[in-house]
This record gives sequence, C-alpha cells and structure tokens, in this order.
Amino acid sequence: MNSETLVCQNCKQNFVIEPDDFKFYEKMQVPPPTWCPNCQLMRRLSFRNERMLYHRNESLEGEEVISIFSADKPTTIYTQEYWQSDKWDPMSYGHDIDFSRPFLEQFGELIKRVPWMNLFNWNNVRSEYCNMTTDNKNCYLVFGGDFNEDSAYSTFNFHSKNVYETYWVNKCELCYEDIDAENSYKVFFSQYVRDSTDSIFIYDGANLNNCVGCVNLRSKSYAIFNEQYTKEEYAQKIAEFDFGSFKKMSVFKEKFQAFKLKFPRRFAQIVKAPGSTGNNIYNAKKAVNCFDIDDAEDVKNFFLGGWGLKDARNCDHGGHKSELLYDSIATFSNTSRIKLSLITSSSHDITYSYNSRGSHDCFGCVGIKNKSYCILNKQYSKEEYEALIPKIIQQMNDMPYVDKRSHFYKYGEFPPSEFSLFAYNETVAQEYFPLTKEEALKQGYVWKEPEKRNYQITIKSQDLPDHIKDVEDLILEQIVGCEHEGKCNENCTEAFRIISQELNFLRKQNLPLPRLCPNCRHYQRIKQRNPLKLWKRKCQCAGTKSENQIYANTIKHEHGENHCDNNFETTYAPERPEIVYCESCYLKEVV
Repeated sequence: MNSETLVCQNCKQNFVIEPDDFKFYEKMQVPPPTWCPNCQLMRRLSFRNERMLYHRNESLEGEEVISIFSADKPTTIYTQEYWQSDKWDPMSYGHDIDFSRPFLEQFGELIKRVPWMNLFNWNNVRSEYCNMTTDNKNCYLVFGGDFNEDSAYSTFNFHSKNVYETYWVNKCELCYEDIDAENSYKVFFSQYVRDSTDSIFIYDGANLNNCVGCVNLRSKSYAIFNEQYTKEEYAQKIAEFDFGSFKKMSVFKEKFQAFKLKFPRRFAQIVKAPGSTGNNIYNAKKAVNCFDIDDAEDVKNFFLGGWGLKDARNCDHGGHKSELLYDSIATFSNTSRIKLSLITSSSHDITYSYNSRGSHDCFGCVGIKNKSYCILNKQYSKEEYEALIPKIIQQMNDMPYVDKRSHFYKYGEFPPSEFSLFAYNETVAQEYFPLTKEEALKQGYVWKEPEKRNYQITIKSQDLPDHIKDVEDLILEQIVGCEHEGKCNENCTEAFRIISQELNFLRKQNLPLPRLCPNCRHYQRIKQRNPLKLWKRKCQCAGTKSENQIYANTIKHEHGENHCDNNFETTYAPERPEIVYCESCYLKEVV
C-alpha cells in the first residue's frame, strides 16, 4: 500500500497517510481521518477543561462545590463522591437508537443529559482546588499532577514536595518556576534541569550544585554564567544578585535570556528513543510526531502519554499500560481498543463513549460504570449488540452529522467541538492553539466571557514591596491586581491573593512576590516550551562556529571546518533566533 496525500476537511492543508497508518486503521476498523493530526488534536483538546474552576451548586441538594463547570452551564453536576457511588444509575438515561436522525446528534444530546462529576480529583487530602489529579496532599491549584505534597500553582508535577509555579517536574522538592525538571532540590527559574541542587536560572543542566545563570553545563559547582568561581567568590556574588528583589531578579532574568541565545540547543529532547520524532520523548521506540512521551512504543501523533503505552495513533493524555488507542483523549489504566472516546479507564472495546469506567463493548455511551454491550446507555444482549453495531456504522456513513461550519462527521471522526461542555477558552486548546474571541467565534467555537468579580482590588501589582523581606503578613488579606489587568489573551483573572503557604515558601527561599495572577503565570510557562509542531531544518553547526558566528565550538567535529550536513525535524521554527544543532554536534559540545 502506498502513501496517500489528503486535504484536511478543517484547515484545507495537505497531510499524508503512510502505509503503516493504513495498517493501523485496518486493525482498528476505522477509515482514514479527514482532519490532519494538528486539527484533530485541537478538536480533542477543546473538550478538556483542566484549570478553569468555579463555585457553583451541585444538582442534588444545592450544596456549593468547586467545579470545572460554571454556574451558567445547564449540565447536571454531582459531587465526585455521589457520582462514583451506586446511588444513581447512568443507564436510566438510555434510549433506543433513532435511525431517522444522525447517530452523533443523539450521542451529543446524551453527553449533555447524563450527570457529570464536579471535578476529576481523586484521593485528595486537603487539595480541593485541583483537577485531573490523584493522590495529592495539601495542594492548591495543581492540575494534571499526581502524588504531590504541599505544592501549588503547578501543572503536571509528579511525586514532588513543596514545589510552586512548575510545569512538568518529577521527583523535585523546594523548586520554584521550573519547567521540565527532574530529581532536583532547591532549583528556581530553570528549564531542562535534572539531578541538581541549590541553583537558579539554569537551562539544560545536569548534576549541578550552586550554579547561577548557566547553560549546557554538566557536573559543575559554583559556576555563574558558565564561569567557575571559588566557593567564597560565589557566595559574595549571590549576595550581590539579591534575588529577593523583584527588580533585581527581573534584570537578571533578561540578562539570562540573552545569554541562553549564545549556546547551541539540542534540535529535540529525544533520549533513548530510536525511530522517534517530535520533542520531549524519553525511553520510547518509534514515537513519531509525538510530544511529551515517556515509556511508549509504536505511537504516532500523540501528545502527552506513556507509562507503558503501546500501539496508538492520534491521541493525547493517555497511557498507563494502555494499547490500541485511536483519536481519543484521557485513556488510562490497562485500557485497550478505544476509539473516538474521552476519559476511559480499565475498559476495552469502547467507541464514541465519554467517562467510561470498568466497561467493555460499549458504543455511544456516557458515564457508564462496569457495563457491557450498551448503546446510548441502553443495555443489549451480546448478540443484539453485535448485530446493531454494523447497522449504526452504516447509518453514520449514510447520514453523517454536519456541524455549524458544514464539516461532515461520518463514522471514524471524533465528535465536533460543539459537543464540548466547555467554551474554547476554558479548555487546554486555548493554551496550545490560542485564539482571540473573534477567531474562535469565526471557527465555530463557543467563547466564555469573564465572569463578574465580586471583589475590589486593594493593591496594584506595581505597589507591592520590591523585596520579600519587606512583605508583611497583612499581604495575606490583600487582593492584588494582576499586572496584565485582563488585557491579555491568557484567561487573566485580573486579581489574585497570596496564600500563607506560598508566602512562607517565598520568604524561606528569598524570592519576591509574583506580579501576575496564576493563570497568566501558567501561560508564561507554556510560552517557554516549544510548540507542538515540527519544521524540517539543517544543523546550524557551520564548522568551527555556529552559522551566526555567535558560538565557537569547543572541540573539533567530524565534519571539520565544513558545514554539518545533518537534517532533522525540530520544534524550532526557522525564523527563531536559537542556535540549533543536530544530536551529534550538540553532544560534542555539551556532554
């Protein structure tokens, strides 16, 4: 079978279906997609609200709860405890298939009719303001992070303690404003750092101790801007920097940003992952066009997954010993043969179903637990189910659902974004594919206006004490105005509070108060990571120096004084200022 070039039904751009893709689709018994991988991802992410929390009343007794569903949404909401109990029956919402109407239309109605839990926050201890998490203790505004303690304002932090303002950290302690960090202690304002302690402003560092403003260093101590100092000299310099001052810290941050551009970047963070393309891929095999993957095999067009993941295409947020997944989101816990579904655990043979637990052989179901052979939440016998599924698939092809923008959804297409229970700007899609209100509405998405605030800002960010040593306990009673003042496109809350555990942490670590609200801080971290997109480029090692003549190589490379002829796919767009080296040239200079 040959490769085939198709035109995306959504963006109208060409995309290629490879022979191994056709084999996978045949195995999964689905047709090739009519949307390109990027548009598929954008559509799926528009269903996932990760960090937008609201106060609203649950639907049974009117008790006020914290929820990912705002009060203006007509969705029936149960507390997590009630939803997971046997006190209600999702099968009571089941109904017969109406073959005179598009099947997806009926499924969309079921999505909005069946109750949902207020949060996805399991086994928490004093961690009520968290979502898409499990087993956190004393945590506040942690999203997608598990097994943490005494942490706040972080996303995808795992097995960590006392970490604040982080994104993708694992086994870290006393860390602040770190991105992609692992096994580190007291490391601040750093990215791609591992096995390090007592360091600040590090980029791509490993096994560092007492280092500041360093790039591409390994196994060093008492270094500042990659220069070696004695222990005594280092201590004197640190005192001069005085990172407890917001102004001094901001000046140093700008200097560090310029310093980083003087050194080559690895074209992609792909480690122990043969046959892989993408970024942030570790311990994988044949992970193609993948991002944020760890421990996976034979996956393609996958964002954020691993932990024993195998044989999957066009999915995100999945893994944990799952396999045979297609165009689905949030699939985990020994799950297999999942197609076109959202939030599935400990299940198999699930198609077009949302929020399914411990079930198998279900089609078009919502909120089911420990069920089998169900369609639209109605129970069938095994024989009836197997006879009906081919008829439904045929009907979906003969009578496809057509969305507001005239996109056709035959069998094999993930449901349209208009089925989402959230507005576009409430979801993860806005983080990775940001749109303005006008752009979102033009593309057929729903947009949520900021809710009216019932508070009065008591201190502006510019009026905060510059130094943490001058901050009094009264700050805990203040409502601080966000520096962005709601004028950005980052779900700015316009105001925020400093919580006591945060203040104690900042004082102990001699770090200044933040000037942005938690949402805006999160978006600044997202901006520091590369996009979920690849460009074909050539290594910028031009012999003894980089192409732009800024970086001088420290060792002779195999290509000598000639330009390296290695090509690769990278998340660094050609117009960006970073110096991008291939794996071989990078390793010569860094490891």
